[in-house]
Amino acid sequence: MSNFFYNLTPDTVLTAVEKSGFEPTGHCMALNSYENRVYDLRLDDGSHIVGKFYRPGRWTKDQILEEHRFLLELQDDEIPVCAPLRFSDGSTLHEINSLYYAIWPRTGGRAADEHTDQALQILGRLLARIHNLGVTKTAEHRLKLTGETYGLIPLAFLEENNFLPQNVRERYRTAVHEIVDIYDSLCADVPFHRIHGDCHHGNLLKGDQGWFFLDFDDFLSGPAVQDVWMLVPARDQEGLRQRELFLDAYRQFRDFDSAWLRLIEPLRALRFVRYAAWIAKRWEDPAFPAAFPHFGTDKYWAEQTEDLEDQIDYFYNNTRDLPPAMQKQDEPEEEQELTNKDFFWDWED
Repeated sequence: MSNFFYNLTPDTVLTAVEKSGFEPTGHCMALNSYENRVYDLRLDDGSHIVGKFYRPGRWTKDQILEEHRFLLELQDDEIPVCAPLRFSDGSTLHEINSLYYAIWPRTGGRAADEHTDQALQILGRLLARIHNLGVTKTAEHRLKLTGETYGLIPLAFLEENNFLPQNVRERYRTAVHEIVDIYDSLCADVPFHRIHGDCHHGNLLKGDQGWFFLDFDDFLSGPAVQDVWMLVPARDQEGLRQRELFLDAYRQFRDFDSAWLRLIEPLRALRFVRYAAWIAKRWEDPAFPAAFPHFGTDKYWAEQTEDLEDQIDYFYNNTRDLPPAMQKQDEPEEEQELTNKDFFWDWED
């Protein structure tokens, strides 16, 4: 199955689209996507669609369909997302050679490197609306963003498959476990609901009709702040100002407890771990060694380990109002042995 996915040809793509009731012209252009195989297809009527062929083994059929249902709910609520098209049989997911695929409308627009204050306010209100709908149902088949799923399971994969060099393995493991403990402690009373999960700038497009949220492939159940920090990730003075502006707009449609912001740095660190494990899991895909030549080197893992340790330090040095049990206690200074000099100011050796 993997070889079929790696060697997917335009002929196979066009055959799948034709069998699903569309009339492609033969134009088939591969689009950038590491995780899945995605193609721009032109139809006989001059319109374009996008065919998405899912990587085998990543999601089950139920998990993919749950993502599709969420997107269709958002679309029905007039929230600007890119939702899959229905086939003639009413479904949104078909299969060819055991490979799942879906068809999507082509969404025009561009990604913005930076957002104006006005854009941040618009996006804040839109994200609140996504979360308002997200809380109305549970994601029965999708992951839950826990310390285990985003920290311990990726760590176990890296260790079991010998990706971590011996010289940093213990430090890396210790850092991951501390980050997981911090995150799980802080999110014990934080509500979880359906969220985008990977809501970074690259998954937004600004077109003639406004903003669109794209690529819910990592859709899951998690805290609202996961989507917030990824849309407004900077933590310098300007970044914090933008985040407050974003949240002010968000709160016009949905409550947001400022205490949830304490989760940002642990979530940022968990993303480091999950991202490294994601590359490791895909290393047999020929596209990945070419795209990530630095991955797996001693320098790479040294930098990753230092980044995790820096995240822990940053968290404790910049997070206020932590529960007493989580507050770092200053280590007592080592008691020095007293000498005659400590008692007699004019003592000479």
